[in-house]
This record gives sequence, structure tokens and C-alpha cells, in this order.
Amino acid sequence: MIPKHVVHDSAPHESPLALADQLRLAASDQIDDGHRSEFGQFMTPAPVAHFMAGIFALPQKHIRLLDPGAAVGSLTAAFVEDACARREPPCSIEVTAFEVDPMLVVRLEQTLSACRARCERVGVTFSSTVVVGDFIDAMVSRFTAGMFGDTQQGFTHVLMNPPYKKIRSNSAARALLGKVGIETSNLYTAFMALAVRAMVEGGEFVAITPRSFCNGPYFKPFRREFLRDMALSRFHLFDSRKDAFRDDEVLQENIITYAVRRATRPQSVIVSVSDTPASPTSAKRIVPYAQVVRPTDPDVFIHIVADDQNAEIASRMVLLPSTIKDLDLQVSTGRVVDFRATEHLRDEASSDTVPLIYPCNMQNGTVEWPRDGQRKPKAIVAATETEPLLVDTGFYVLVKRFSAKEERRRVVAAVFEPKACKGKRIGFENHLNYFHAGGHGMDSNLARGLAMFLNSSEVDLYFRQFNGHTQVNASDLRKLHFPPRSVLERLGQKCGSPMPSNQDDIDAMVSAAIGWNGRG
Repeated sequence: MIPKHVVHDSAPHESPLALADQLRLAASDQIDDGHRSEFGQFMTPAPVAHFMAGIFALPQKHIRLLDPGAAVGSLTAAFVEDACARREPPCSIEVTAFEVDPMLVVRLEQTLSACRARCERVGVTFSSTVVVGDFIDAMVSRFTAGMFGDTQQGFTHVLMNPPYKKIRSNSAARALLGKVGIETSNLYTAFMALAVRAMVEGGEFVAITPRSFCNGPYFKPFRREFLRDMALSRFHLFDSRKDAFRDDEVLQENIITYAVRRATRPQSVIVSVSDTPASPTSAKRIVPYAQVVRPTDPDVFIHIVADDQNAEIASRMVLLPSTIKDLDLQVSTGRVVDFRATEHLRDEASSDTVPLIYPCNMQNGTVEWPRDGQRKPKAIVAATETEPLLVDTGFYVLVKRFSAKEERRRVVAAVFEPKACKGKRIGFENHLNYFHAGGHGMDSNLARGLAMFLNSSEVDLYFRQFNGHTQVNASDLRKLHFPPRSVLERLGQKCGSPMPSNQDDIDAMVSAAIGWNGRG
């Protein structure tokens, strides 16, 4: 129960959103990094909330709004202000707001009080319920009790900025979600999945989340369910990764998703971009639905192409004729997980060790081992216990699984050549992906040509259309289309060793080899 004496009514004509933003800033000053990490939530600034609220079509006259992880109520405040300012405002707004953090609940009640006053001024009936507690726990209890058996009793609108935090496999949240058949690895997609299940047919959904759900194996079950129940209508991107949550210093690549709960899919999806939440939309495209979610893709990746240049790159990449299987290659994640093999790692090489390659050994398209100033172990003991972790030396193409913030490319590739290290065996650390031929090295020219192709701007820009984070998974690399093997071999023969390090030179050579006219 919330102590009534600490809830203060807002001024009669105060903007609910302006009040919520004041409360947000005050709360942010009191929240330390440890507390913020515990709850995994970053509160929504007023410009973002205002933009999100304006996306709704609001055809319903009686609105039941769900705001999971409401914090101080910025999103609800923006929704109420937008709805009340429309030419034909709704007849009623009923808000259900969930908040687990007790220190934010009092502020949330203040915002809701301002929302009530705003609705009263235009004759809109307003009511609100604050649920103080865990959203996942509460919603699973409601589902198991059959509270949403009648879909007409669900929510007409969902507006959310859910928490971003991984769900451990042995956590209480994972067990709760399993009770209702939801499989996901992050709180934000768990919130999205639960909210969708609680919506009425025709209900509208707007959320700002990380973009990472658009690809990768971990989010595949979520994508399948979300795309089964929801018709994608719009995506909005911000060019700046810093501005959406500037006050909390978040460097997350965020996306706003607008979808409607219905079985039929629209013919197209709107993709828009702005520099910041407060700036006008700088680009808007209408994209065929089948280009966003390709009907033949078993992994149901979501491709978001923001402008004509990227659309041209996507069309070029899709037309490339070869898959990784056609190249007689495979890609795997490095086998050496260093913290699990600590007893076998060595800071210096010796007669009983083999080289251990880390991402830090990749330099300008080649592998430098050992590297001056390298802090990571340089070698791993060759023993019976480590034998399954090692591969034969040969020509391999390495790709970093995580790109550093200062790197201009997300896909960063290098060729490992046998001459880089002495010996017959080699270890690739787990933060690397490696292309190989049935577990062995490949032709030298193929390796150099493949690395050149992967390091091109075209591949990097295409990769970003479906990969919304800095991680590059082997499963993502398997989704790429490639030039024919003969083209890659000729490219590798032409570039030689060491490969060019200048990006313009790489792009020009790749474009000429494939037959692209210009860089598109």
C-alpha cells in the first residue's frame, strides 16, 4: 500500500508529461549504477515518450492501456496528453501500470494524478491501477488463473519501455515464463511476449527496446510467437545511439516497434529514421512486408532497411548466388573458453604448448602472434584434455564476435596463415568465429578473398540491417550470401598477402571482382 500522505496532487493545469520528466530526472539523480543494474531499466525521456505516443492510431473509444515497467509514468503521461489533444478524444482511458521499484511508485502516483486532471478537463473518464510488484510474476499468475481467456477483456493498447537484462537459465523468471510456454533470454522480450498475449484483437502495441531481437538464435522462439500474433506496421530508428537515453548514458542501439494484434499481415511496413527523438524524421520508406520478414527464412530474421542506399545494398547481397554450403565451408565459434581452461593456459609459449589466438591478435586483416604488449595468454598446453579444443594449422578466416566501440565496422575479418605460428595445431578463443573446411584449413586464395569480402562496407552495412547489437554470431554469418567460390579465389589471388588495409581499396577491389558498378 502506498502511503497517501506522500502523494501530492499536481497543479490543476500542469502537463502530465512535463511533471513526469521532472520526476524522472529527480529519481535518476537518486539511483546509483548498482540499483539501475539490479532492475535493468532506463526511464523514458519526455521527447521519446512524446514521439512514441504519437504513433498510435487510437481508433477505440474505450481504451485499456498497459504500461509494464512504468517507472515514474512518462509513457502513460505522454499517451494521455496525446489522446486528450486529438480532435476526437476517447471516451475513457483505463490504465494498468506495473512497477517493481518501490522508490518510483510514489512518483508514478503523482503522474497518474496529473493524468486524471488532464482527462477531466476534456471530459474523458480516467481510472488507473498501480500494481506494485514483478510484472512477469503478476502476469503469469493472471494467465494461469485464466484472466485473459476472453480476449475482449484484454488491453487495447500497450506502451512500454521494458527493462533490458539477461534472464539466467536457472532464474525464477525463467521458471515462471516456462509455465506459460514463453522461451526467451532477456527481460525485454519476456515483457513484450506477455503483453502481446494480454491484448485484444486489433489492439495497438508500441515499444522502445534494443534491436537485438531482430536476429540471432536466442530470440528465435520469441520472433516466431511475436510475428505469429502481431502484424508489423512501423519501425523507427535513431541515427545517434547516444541520444534516446542521454541522461542515463546508454549506448544501446534502440528501435521503436509499432504493431497491431491481428492475423492478417499488411502489404508493407513503414521504416523511419531521425537523428534524435526531438528532431524531425529525416527519412521514411515504405517497404514490402516480405522484405522485412522473408517468407522462406526459417530463422525469421527481421530486416530493417532505413534508406535507399541500404535498400540497394540489400538487393545486391540477396542476389549473390552462393551460400556458405556452396563454398564447401562452415563457420564455428572458437572452441577455447579461457575461463574454463585456465589451468592449461600459459602467458608464454613453450615446447608443450600451441598458439592461442584471441581477437587482439587480429591486426589489419592478418593475425599477429605473439603480439607485443598482449595481456591475454599466448598459448595453451597441448594435452589429452585440450585436444578437442584445437584444430590443425592452415588457412582460416577469423571474425570477431564482438566489435569494439571505436571500430567502424561491425564485421571484422582476418586471415590466419600457417606461417603466423609454428606447429601443427592451433587454438581459437571463444570470442572468435572461424571459417573452415570440414574442421580444417582452406585454400589460401579462398581465405584471402573471403576475408576481403567480409571486410567490405557492403557486407557491413547489410549485416547491420538485421543485426542490432555489437555481437556477431556464427548463425548470423551463415545467413549471408556470397559470390561464387571462383570469384573469391580470384579476388584473393589479386589482393595477395598482406591484404589491403585501406577501406576504399577493399571496397573497390570487392566491387570490381563481383561486378558491382560503384559501391551503391
